[in-house]
Parts: sequence; C-alpha cells; structure tokens
Amino acid sequence: MGSIEARLKQMGYELPPPFVFPKNNRTGCTQTGTLLLLSGHGLDLPKLPKVRQTGKFGADITVEEGYATARAVALTMMATIKAHCGDLDRVKRVLRLFGMCNCTPDFVQQPQVIDGASDLFFELWGPESGKHARSAVGHAALPRGIAVEINGEFELHA
Repeated sequence: MGSIEARLKQMGYELPPPFVFPKNNRTGCTQTGTLLLLSGHGLDLPKLPKVRQTGKFGADITVEEGYATARAVALTMMATIKAHCGDLDRVKRVLRLFGMCNCTPDFVQQPQVIDGASDLFFELWGPESGKHARSAVGHAALPRGIAVEINGEFELHA
C-alpha cells in the first residue's frame, strides 16, 4: 500500500472496486505518455454517510449531501487510477476536474458540491500536487439520474 492509500485509510476511507463500464467502446481512463484522462464517474458509489447516488439539487438533495457524494465520486476515480496504474502514488499531480451536478435551474451552488472531490484530492496530494484547475456546472439531467458526475486529468510520474 502506497502513501496516498495509507492516508486514505487514516482518514477512514477505503477504495471501492473500480467501476466497470458497460460497453466495450469506452473505458474508465485513457493514458498517453504521463497524462491520464478519466471518464466521467458517478455510478456505483461507496456506501458512506450522506452519499446520494441519484437525485436533483434544488429539489431533494442538500449541498451537504452533495459534498459527501462528490467525495465518494473522487474515491471511485481513485479506484480507477489504482486499477490502471497499480498504485495511487504514481499520480504526480491532479491537473483538472470537471464536475457536473444534476440540478434545478435555480440551483447555483455547484462549486460547493464539487468541493467535496477537490478538497479530498487536495488533502491527499497537498498544495503542490493536489491544487488543480476545475469547472463545476449544473445540468438538467445526468445519466441514470445520478446526482454528481466528475471527470479528471492527472499527470503521472514517468
């Protein structure tokens, strides 16, 4: 177990099994050189307090539940990274996250929801490697009614 996964364990988290994409024409991640691109994650979330797999912000999900859900999405992203790379310590830097919230038109707190993922990556990789570019946007619907979907870009050690 590497140092990132050990820190996760100290925080009380375990990585879930990596999500298996249902079709052969896509995958959880693609690597070119030291750049790792992650597909949108948001299904099969770990069962943690306040995590909401499905629902809509502004109707039946609170920002607090959204924050916990985005954190759970980050865990599924890390499970994909570990399955691909063998060790989370291969990640040199978190480059970018793109977070999407399933929400009503008047909901404007997407950044506070996606902070759940951003904060976890920052806590694990620190200010030099965990600080990243990010977008947080709202959508009228997400696949299968999920509440949060996040994709990301990561730099790996050579």
